[in-house]
Amino acid sequence: MSTAIRRLKYYKELGDKTFEQLGDADFHFQPNADSNSVAIIMQHMAGNMLSRWTNFLTEDGEKEWRQRDDEFEIHTYSKEQLIALWERGWDCFLSTLQMLTKKDLKKTVTIRQEPLTVIDAINRQLAHYPYHIGQIIYVAKIIKSESWKNLSIPKGTSAQYNNSEQVKDPAKKF
Repeated sequence: MSTAIRRLKYYKELGDKTFEQLGDADFHFQPNADSNSVAIIMQHMAGNMLSRWTNFLTEDGEKEWRQRDDEFEIHTYSKEQLIALWERGWDCFLSTLQMLTKKDLKKTVTIRQEPLTVIDAINRQLAHYPYHIGQIIYVAKIIKSESWKNLSIPKGTSAQYNNSEQVKDPAKKF
């Protein structure tokens, strides 16, 4: 469980570092009409986290109160409001993960009335959230263009990075 939490905290940090580079208007930029803005992706992730991880072991992960379709609508949230929503989702998710016991990992939960093991539910989110964080980073790189500050190994520096003494897995710091 601790490795999953560390990995997820690393991906959250990538999102956080991306948001630091963006201004209010940047959060609402859409590359085209069928693409999601950073704000919409954040709304969706927060809605998903709150629905899936509130009363995780005792209620279906798709809550009746969730308004999933609204998560994909354009809202006029400020950068601060979006980050507060993002943090609320992550707090719910990570605090639930940290409370799970080894015994809980063998239990079955439901999402949209379909049963799955707790381990599978965690793995599902380990794929889902980094997928969307990658989208956030990609849109932000388009917006920032030449002023983008790299969050990983910059182009042309792989050999230098590989030969350095630093820890190579960034999730180990969590």
